Amino acid sequence: MMGTVEEHECRMYPTQEVAMDPGKRNRVVAPPPQPLFKSLRASLKEALFPDDPFRKLKNQPKFSRKLLLGLQYFFPILEWGPRYSFGFFKSDLISGITIASLAIPQGISYSQLAKLPPILGLCSSFIPPLVYAVLGSSRDLAVGTSAVGSLLIGSMLSRVVNPNENPKLFLHLAFTATLVAGIFQASLGILRLGLIVDLLSHATIVGFVGGAAIVVCLQQLKGMLGLHHFTEDTDLVSVMRFVWRWESATLGCFFFFSLLLTRYISKRRAKLFWISAIAPLTSVIVGSLVAYLTHAERHGTAVIGDLKEGLNPPSFKDFALSSPYFPIAVKTGIVAGVVVTAVSSKSLQAIFCFGGI
Repeated sequence: MMGTVEEHECRMYPTQEVAMDPGKRNRVVAPPPQPLFKSLRASLKEALFPDDPFRKLKNQPKFSRKLLLGLQYFFPILEWGPRYSFGFFKSDLISGITIASLAIPQGISYSQLAKLPPILGLCSSFIPPLVYAVLGSSRDLAVGTSAVGSLLIGSMLSRVVNPNENPKLFLHLAFTATLVAGIFQASLGILRLGLIVDLLSHATIVGFVGGAAIVVCLQQLKGMLGLHHFTEDTDLVSVMRFVWRWESATLGCFFFFSLLLTRYISKRRAKLFWISAIAPLTSVIVGSLVAYLTHAERHGTAVIGDLKEGLNPPSFKDFALSSPYFPIAVKTGIVAGVVVTAVSSKSLQAIFCFGGI
């Protein structure tokens, strides 16, 4: 009934003689042709619904069970929330503090890239993760502001409105652009049109992100050196006097090389991974204490200053829908939405498909 070992070996691993015999090869029969409508429906289903979101609802006799599964699909917290334990909370608390130590100063710096008030960058650091904790379905996706999106909004809107001369209008245009970007990205998700992102060239996205990274580094270098305006003199002493602010340069270079050193130590010694994890938070705390105790703003070091207390009021009335610059805000929002979505998609593809975790 079961057969001998030799028979199994012949079935699983055919010898070279059998494989080379053209008379004993197994021929693959082509599938029968399908009707056009059925083939088109299968292709659209594979393209728009590759994950088959309604598969869990099949063969469910009770309506209450179907309703619960449907709510869990749109609100994943209803699925993993009841199984959440204190052990998960301890791990999430440590990782949350670590990420917040980097996300808070990063959000403030990104608001400066977008030429917006720092309080907006601070709010954008913690409000999106709170929303994504309820609606999110991926634990590997980073949610929040990005350097590319901030740079696009700041550069495109500043061409038509000066943020220093008319900050209120610039702020309203930024709100409108982010609203358009959110509607555009939500439409891609609802209509299952994320496949459009795959049509963008990977080389184009990599080149754009690399160029944006260079621009961001140069802009941060200006702040690290304390450069506000440049001189028209060409002698070395005058140039160095305007470029080199030793107070800002000392602080910036010290923390910059400290972060590089902690990262190098963590890579060389796996047990010391926590040094690199707490380095951003330590840098923020120490830098704030040094600036406060030495009154760094009196010695040419730029500081953020006082932040507005409390949360910002709702901005539903601040959209520039009737402004003559509304088309510019729409164009900015669509471009920012497409680029940020493409960068996120290509980054995840590079991690899971090409780089691996």
